[in-house]
Amino acid sequence: MSTQQAIATQPTRARRIAFAATAAASIEWYDFFIYATAAALVLGPLFFPGASPAAAVLASFATFGVGFVARPIGGVIFGHFGDKVGRKPMLAIALGLMAVATTLIGLLPSYDTIGVLAPIALVVLRICQGVSVGGQWAGAMLLATESAPPGKRGLYGSLVQIGVPIGMILGNAVFLVLAAVLSDEQFMDWGWRVPFLLSAVFVPFAFYIHHRIDDTPEFKHAEEKLASQPLAQRRSPILDVLRQHPKAVLLATSVFLVIGVAFYMLIAGLLDYGTRALGISKGSMLAAVLISVGAMAAFLPLFAGLSDRVGRKPVYAAGAVVTGVWVFAMFPLVETGNQGLIILALLVAMLGLAMMYGPQAALFSEMFPAHLRYSGASLGAQIANAIGAGFAPFIMVLLLEWTGSSLSVAVYIAALAGLALISLAFITVTPEKVREDAGAAPGLVVAAGVDPED
Repeated sequence: MSTQQAIATQPTRARRIAFAATAAASIEWYDFFIYATAAALVLGPLFFPGASPAAAVLASFATFGVGFVARPIGGVIFGHFGDKVGRKPMLAIALGLMAVATTLIGLLPSYDTIGVLAPIALVVLRICQGVSVGGQWAGAMLLATESAPPGKRGLYGSLVQIGVPIGMILGNAVFLVLAAVLSDEQFMDWGWRVPFLLSAVFVPFAFYIHHRIDDTPEFKHAEEKLASQPLAQRRSPILDVLRQHPKAVLLATSVFLVIGVAFYMLIAGLLDYGTRALGISKGSMLAAVLISVGAMAAFLPLFAGLSDRVGRKPVYAAGAVVTGVWVFAMFPLVETGNQGLIILALLVAMLGLAMMYGPQAALFSEMFPAHLRYSGASLGAQIANAIGAGFAPFIMVLLLEWTGSSLSVAVYIAALAGLALISLAFITVTPEKVREDAGAAPGLVVAAGVDPED
């Protein structure tokens, strides 16, 4: 019986694993995203006092970006062991590390209390968050896609991608409630800590993942194949993927840049721009972000399911076009200050991102052979996050300060959308016989740098 046939006989198991992977991703992204909201709203004056408002925001966004610089480190570490010992244990470890780091941020004294040690400790904990999420994404994504029934890899992969908007919604909802019930003084004094401290509640879920979820059949199959090789011939998965599939890693990085940059400019950079530069209330901007991200969560499985039928590339390309064009209308709509137009601007922008992010998990998993998949997918995504997404809000503030116009930001996003389209052209599509474990419909297997014999 083939791997996919074995999976097909266990639909309940596949759904349970997909649910666990989605919950894990939601928890992880909740922890990671509340830092973005806090960086835009409170971390600047609390940990970097004495600077101008713009400089304080730049400093807090720089610490936000540090987490992204650390993500490739997590991708390398967790990718190596994820391809060696399994997807499940590394995902559980990543969840535990994230919960501890996030809770400690909520307990961290401000600059007024411990001086320069405060921003130093903040950076260290943010690095821990970055290492954790850098290893988590591929683990959760592979648990879902490698357990998917035949022809549903895109749909099952999108369930993990939904963890991003769910985590964002949970984080923003907590901040929105706190902003509504607390005074500005209470929020700045202690209220902002509550979302971070709530992370401690999620620690037991890491133990559930470790003890109640089985690893994927594809990993077990790859592990059996590797076990037959002499020890002297076994090398580091990270080194192997860089040596054997450099093109796939490069394409995965370049095609993902626009998603990360645009998304973080929308949820963090635009939040700062709207509240600080345009004078829009925090509640109004948070509500607009919350609504649009909720819509993104609904769009993700629709576009991922469509990619199972018509292919990853057409759906992804359409999203890049929508993103690259709409961004020139988005900023003028936000700058009107009209709540309805702000929501419209963000809704359409999130629609474009959903068209790319929905199929992305399946796209990445199909770009690498099973025994190198954790490493390859992690590297592609996390390098893109490190060089683009992490400093997107920082770059947005700089562009606005230097040019005095949001048009410069729109051009930047549109250029990355163009890069994604070019990169897609170099990702080749081959018949399903290339790799039985791809789990895609005929003609939909992406094989950039894939060994046909794997």
